[in-house]
Amino acid sequence: MRMRNIFILFIFLSAYLTSVTAAPSLIPAPPRVNAKAYLLIDHNSGHILAEHNADKKIEPASLTKLMTAYVALFEIERGGISLEDEVKISEKAWRMRGSRMFLKVNSHVLVKELLKGLIVQSGNDASIALAEHIASNESAFVELMNQHAERLNMNSTHFNNSTGWPDSNHFTTARDLAKLSRAIISDFPEHYSWYKIKQYTHNNITQPNRNRLLWLDNRVDGLKTGHTEAAGYCLISSAKQNNTRLLSIVTGTNKDETRIAASRKLLNYGFRFFETNLIHKANTEITNMRIWKGEEQNLSLGISKDLYITTPKGLRKKIKNNVKVEAMIEAPVKQGQAYGQLNIMLGEKQLAAQELIALSTIKEGGIWRKLSDNIQLMFQ
Repeated sequence: MRMRNIFILFIFLSAYLTSVTAAPSLIPAPPRVNAKAYLLIDHNSGHILAEHNADKKIEPASLTKLMTAYVALFEIERGGISLEDEVKISEKAWRMRGSRMFLKVNSHVLVKELLKGLIVQSGNDASIALAEHIASNESAFVELMNQHAERLNMNSTHFNNSTGWPDSNHFTTARDLAKLSRAIISDFPEHYSWYKIKQYTHNNITQPNRNRLLWLDNRVDGLKTGHTEAAGYCLISSAKQNNTRLLSIVTGTNKDETRIAASRKLLNYGFRFFETNLIHKANTEITNMRIWKGEEQNLSLGISKDLYITTPKGLRKKIKNNVKVEAMIEAPVKQGQAYGQLNIMLGEKQLAAQELIALSTIKEGGIWRKLSDNIQLMFQ
């Protein structure tokens, strides 16, 4: 009797565990929010979790200043300008209307101060001052903005000024703004902390960051607000929880409270139901292959950039590698050369793919190595 009860219990537990393992990951549909266009994307993987009218052309308003800051930081990185450069403020910058950091005409202001005034205070005057310092005039600077937009594959974007001042030939999309936001975080991590500064003082005038989510949600550490009558209220939010960073792009709401509520709703949805994991680091061995007629006998294969995957929560352990490599590899081998493909699978679904590349250079072996390998290959 006792053995029978144990057997029944075993059968019950086996059936229960099987049902738990096989249970699907239940994910509700993304929330619909009151905005003309929006997009929720994972920063690291690029996986889109929610979108609406993401390719619709919109007026970016002061979200434009993300590209103005990007170009400035790019020039700093390549040595074209310095954070410590003193910029003489022109009359054009001083006269600029809209949001300002209240620069004084003919005064000298450091580039790093102008950048903070641009990012935190959304200063139109700071935008003009930086544009003139980098490219002599705003028109030439706008050419740089559009060149960077093309380089970042922002294919539905055209800038006509550095501030976001309304213009019929000045437009972008939520998807393109996501590309720009990801580039800002990835390309200039040492300066990204400026986007979470809550207030900044210049000329004895303290102004708060217009991104109120910095106060309302401690996961949020960027990026930018925008507003004109035509564009409505816009907000790009970047937030991090554990190892997952999400970007919410919300445009065209009817008031500030709406863009805040919409952004929080999207971010909460993403963090509640999804997670992102680093599956493989760049330049680390994923597999290795026998190499023939070389100075070495084994070749390590890996990927060129970190591979992140976003999945519904709880499915990380079900992700599998599917490795496809060339049947035979002969020296010489050049580092970075592709010899196969890594497919990341969840069941029958392919989540991502990257080329498998040689992680080292291997020269041809000597005459005895070649002779020995030729003999072995005869019997393969």
